[in-house]
Amino acid sequence: GTVKESGEKHKGSVEIPNLSEENEVDDTEINVSKKKGEGDVLKDLMRTEGTTKVREALRDYLRALKTEFTLGMILPTKATAGQELGTEQSLGGNTVQDSVSPESLGLVGVKIPTVRILMREMFSSPADDLYHFFTTKELVQKFSKCPAVVEAERGGKLQMFDGCVSGEYTELVPSQRLVLKWRCRSWPDEHYATVALTFKDMGAQTELQLECKGVPVSDEDSTRQCWKKQYFEEIHVLLQQSKDNME
Repeated sequence: GTVKESGEKHKGSVEIPNLSEENEVDDTEINVSKKKGEGDVLKDLMRTEGTTKVREALRDYLRALKTEFTLGMILPTKATAGQELGTEQSLGGNTVQDSVSPESLGLVGVKIPTVRILMREMFSSPADDLYHFFTTKELVQKFSKCPAVVEAERGGKLQMFDGCVSGEYTELVPSQRLVLKWRCRSWPDEHYATVALTFKDMGAQTELQLECKGVPVSDEDSTRQCWKKQYFEEIHVLLQQSKDNME
């Protein structure tokens, strides 16, 4: 930085040794140091107002990093991009590898290797209440922590996570089943997966069965993490908060 009155320039550093999404940003250490010489006014400024600015930047960084990673914003490596295509080949772990032809996507180009992801999750909620988490704008915005477009009708649009996820409702059976065209922004243009959510009512609990067909092979892990962390875990938190408030 430069001292305005004298025009002297001074060099220093800001060290952040314990940055983690597991820690609160306000608890993150920010160490400020400078090289020998005058300019303590700059050091003091960085320890006060500068630290506040750094924490604001860290919050934005961690939020963006978490969202982009879990929504498949990391580009595939050469190894995954060049792997051979499989057709209905069992991979284990509730995943099946397929290949989607360009004709089925209305595109011209090579086949896209895809996988089918199957997941199950138990929620402490009646099926009717859980269903609303995927069809009510206010609840979608609450668990996603972002503005959303939710038009819960056949052909209605869906947009979440600042546009990182988009799609369309294709089938709605209240409290029982939802089917969506669903995609991440980083996927090939106009390529959608088909997401089917089946709600198995067990009284005070509901088993949610997820089937996601047509996920690009290179995005399997990030898509699975997206549903686990950005959807399921966040909904669990809201359900627990609601339960605590009632008690």
